[in-house]
Amino acid sequence: MFELMAIIFLVGYAGIIFEHEIRINKAGTALIIGSLMWAVYAIGGPDILSLGYSHSWHEFISQHPESTSPEVVREFVTEHELFDHLSEISSIVLFLLGAMGIVEVVDRFQGFRVITDQITTRDRVKLMWLITILSFFMSAVLDNLTTTIVMITLTRKILRKPENRWIFASMIVIAANAGGAWSPIGDVTTIMLWIGEQITTGHIVKSVFLPSLVSMLVPLIIASIFMKGETERPELTDEDTREFTSPGERKFIFFLGVGALLFVPVFKTITHLPPYLGMLLGLGVIWLITDLMLKNRSHEDKRMLSVSRIVRNLDAPTILFFAGILTAVASLSSAGHLDIVSRFLDVHVGNIFGINLFIGALSSIVDNVPLVAGAMGMYGIAPTGAEGYLADFVQDGQFWTFLAYCAGTGGSMLIIGSAAGVAAMGMEQIHFGWYARKISWIALLGYLAGAGTYYVQSVIF
Repeated sequence: MFELMAIIFLVGYAGIIFEHEIRINKAGTALIIGSLMWAVYAIGGPDILSLGYSHSWHEFISQHPESTSPEVVREFVTEHELFDHLSEISSIVLFLLGAMGIVEVVDRFQGFRVITDQITTRDRVKLMWLITILSFFMSAVLDNLTTTIVMITLTRKILRKPENRWIFASMIVIAANAGGAWSPIGDVTTIMLWIGEQITTGHIVKSVFLPSLVSMLVPLIIASIFMKGETERPELTDEDTREFTSPGERKFIFFLGVGALLFVPVFKTITHLPPYLGMLLGLGVIWLITDLMLKNRSHEDKRMLSVSRIVRNLDAPTILFFAGILTAVASLSSAGHLDIVSRFLDVHVGNIFGINLFIGALSSIVDNVPLVAGAMGMYGIAPTGAEGYLADFVQDGQFWTFLAYCAGTGGSMLIIGSAAGVAAMGMEQIHFGWYARKISWIALLGYLAGAGTYYVQSVIF
């Protein structure tokens, strides 16, 4: 049964990686493997836990030494472990749901035009620097997926040639992934680490900002060498130029949405409540205000701009994918599979920098969400004041902050390595081989340069 859980995960994960080839949505695959693995765990619990690999089982029986009967095992699996992991998974899913709702409202009100309307240059190098740096900072406030979608939508309005858009889209992916790594709300992986209390807001910004900036600047400088001339703008249709909100409304909703997102870390600091409550509070306030704004508007405006209609169009498959894959990884954590991997890495890699560089490189092939979830399951948070090797695993320890950098930026090395890359691939029909030949090597140089910057920074400070 122990081996069967691993086989289900590996087969299902292969289905996720080759989603486009087999044409089966990864959300469905993730939900199946998450449910099946817990079913196998529940049925074979006594045999699986008797192997002695599960650290959480050892902790449980040390507190309940009176019995290890099948009834106690069933209670451990279904009531202790499953519901314990469910609280963490639900927090992440609700956080994403609120964040995606806020961003979707701002986008529907054309709030992002506050930024995009200011871009007028036609010089390709200047334009690439402007869009890349803008993507870097936008993704820290929004998230890398949303930033990629917004910025690629922008490039379609200012770049006519597909080959130019491919290069710009690739730089947007690199910048969005780098920008999301240094913000607690910029990437799903940093959100997971922040909600799990492995990192705090101030420390992740202070520790990872400079390495992330370097990992973005190195590819940008290299790409600038090969990019010359001016852009050719496409002709805009009536639909592209249509305005259904006033400039004042766009500015108000833009700053309201950004303010709601920035309020979340403040809310957590003040109340010590889970971040998803701050995100849902922000969405609720925006919902209330926009309903009041639309009170006397036409039926067409209400149909277009009402939050109750906007949230119906949220990316439910993405949310369900995270729920499924996090559920699957939780079963591996509880049963002891991740404890085995942890010991293997400790013995054969031996230091936190090597382990995290390996995780980051692997994230270019495998989605970084389960990798980070796995790392969180393999390595617990060490108590404050821990010394020696364990000191790197305390809250804001070197392992967690470097993990945020590596998992966030490593996915840029392949177009399929991040949600942002997959979105760009779909929107611009970028070929996997083209990205591997033209972009992967400069993304790798950026990744290594940023990692080197982090190491030097950690030695000095």
